[in-house]
Amino acid sequence: MEKIQNELSTLEVGGDNIVLFHPHIPKNAVKYVTDTLSTRWIGQGPKVEQFEKEFGKKFCNGQTAVAVGSGTDALHLSYILSGLKPGDEVISPVYTCTATNIPFLYMGVKVVFADVDKNTLNISVDHVRELINEKTKAIVCVHYAGLPCDMDELNSIAKKWNIPVIEDAAHALGASYKGVPIGAVSDFTMFSFQAIKHITTGDGGMVSLKDQALRAKAERVRWFGIDRTAKQEGHWNNDIKEVGYKYQMTDIAAAMGLAGLEEFDTTLAHRRKLFSIYENELQNIAGLSFVGGGFKDREHAAWLCTVIVEKRVDLQKMLREYHIESSQVHYRNDRYSIFGKRRNNLPNMDMIEDKYLVLPLHTKVKEEEVYKICEIIRKGW
Repeated sequence: MEKIQNELSTLEVGGDNIVLFHPHIPKNAVKYVTDTLSTRWIGQGPKVEQFEKEFGKKFCNGQTAVAVGSGTDALHLSYILSGLKPGDEVISPVYTCTATNIPFLYMGVKVVFADVDKNTLNISVDHVRELINEKTKAIVCVHYAGLPCDMDELNSIAKKWNIPVIEDAAHALGASYKGVPIGAVSDFTMFSFQAIKHITTGDGGMVSLKDQALRAKAERVRWFGIDRTAKQEGHWNNDIKEVGYKYQMTDIAAAMGLAGLEEFDTTLAHRRKLFSIYENELQNIAGLSFVGGGFKDREHAAWLCTVIVEKRVDLQKMLREYHIESSQVHYRNDRYSIFGKRRNNLPNMDMIEDKYLVLPLHTKVKEEEVYKICEIIRKGW
C-alpha cells in the first residue's frame, strides 16, 4: 500500500495537471487583510465580531455564531458546551476526519463508532438506533462531502433519549435540509474554514448555537475562561471559574472570512455545477456508483465528489497517467492506535473501505475539465 501511495503522490499545480484541492482566495482578501494589518486590532477584535454576525445571519437563521481558531476548536467547544464529561459515551461516525473524534480524547469521553450508510457515506441511522443506550450522552453526525445527514431521524432519536445532536458541518457550508440551512437545525453545529474549504480564513472555525444563553460561556471558554468584555471594561474581578483554551479567531483571519462571504454564492454555484456534471456524466458505468446524488429533500454543499469503484487503485493509476489527482482523503477512524486500533464490526464500512475515491472539485477546476475526467473514466480502467 505504501508503494502505491508513493506512485500516486501529490501532483504539482500547473501545466495540464488537475489537482484534487486548491484554496479559493477571494479577490478582496488581500485588501481586507492589508487594511487590518494597519489597524490597532490584528488579534481578536471588531472584524471577528462582524464576521460572526454576518455568518450567523447568512447560514444560521440569525442564531448565535462564535468564531474560533480552527474547526477542531469548534468541535471541542461544541462538546464542552453540550455538557459532555469524562466517562460519558457518544455515538460518532467511524468514517470522518479524525478531528471529529480527537477532542473526545482530550475530554476522557468514550467514542462508540457507528457504521456508514453505504449509499451516502453519512452515519447510518439504523446503526445509531442499535447502539444508543442510557450511557449515550450525545450523537455526532458528519455531513460527508456536503450532503446533509438524515436529520429528522437523528433528532427524533436524540429527543427520545433527551440528548443533543452535534453536527460536524465542516463539509457542508451552504447545505440545507428540508429548507432549513445546516447551521440552524440542531443545538450545536460546527463549521471549518481550513485552507481548502468553501470559505477559508487560513484556518478557522465557527460554532452555531441554538441556545443564545450559551454564548457567554462559549466566549469565555475560547479565551482561557476569562470574561474578556468585563476585563476590558475595567471591572473584571480576576477570577477564572472554568477551564478555557486559546481558541479565538483573529481579525486577520476574519478579514479573509468577510471576503469569502462576499463571494460565497458564486463559489457555491460553481461547485454545485461541477458536482452536477459529475453526477450526470458518471451514470451507467460498470463498476462505479456516484455518492450523494439524487436527493430532493436536501441541498448538497458540493465540497467533495466521491465515487465507489471496483479496482480503485487501477482507476487512480489511470487518472494519474492523465495528470488527474485523486485520493481517499478520509479513513475509518477505528484503524488508528489513538482510538484503540480496533476493527469494529461495521459491515458497510468494511464493504466500501477499499472502493471509495474522491475526484477534483474546487473553484480552480473548469467545467470542461470535469467533462474530460468523466470521459476518461468512461473508457474503463
